[in-house]
Amino acid sequence: MLWRALIRIAAALPRALDADLIDSTGLALNEYAVLLTLSEAHNRELRMADLAAAVALSPSRITRLVDDLRVRGLVGKTRSIADGRGNVAALTGKGAAVLDAARAGHLAGAHGRVLDHITPAVVGCVGQALARVAEQLEI
Repeated sequence: MLWRALIRIAAALPRALDADLIDSTGLALNEYAVLLTLSEAHNRELRMADLAAAVALSPSRITRLVDDLRVRGLVGKTRSIADGRGNVAALTGKGAAVLDAARAGHLAGAHGRVLDHITPAVVGCVGQALARVAEQLEI
C-alpha cells in the first residue's frame, strides 16, 4: 500500500504543484526549483552541470530553462572563471525577489496538497524515514 501510494504521489504531485505555482506566481515548478537551488548555493551560483543534477534535469533542458530565466532577468549566465569552458548560472536580485514572492504560494500548495492530510506526528516520522531513503538514493 505504501509503495503504490508513493508511485501515485510521484506521478501526480509534481503536476499539481506545477499547476498551483503557475496559477499563483507564473513560475513553473522546474523554474522554482532552479531559483531555489541557486539561492541555496555558495555565492548563489552553480555550474550548469551541477544545477542540472541538483534539479534532476538533462543538460539540454537546464540550458533551455536557464536561458529562458536569463531573458526574464531572474538568472545570469557566464563562462566559468575556473576553466573557461563550462557555464555558471547565478541568481539575480530580481530572481531572489521572485523566489521570495513565490515561496509562500508554493508552501501553501505543499500544505494543501500533502501536509494538511497527514497528522503532525506522522509527518515527523515519515519525514525522517523518507529523508533516510533520499540520502541513500543520492549516494
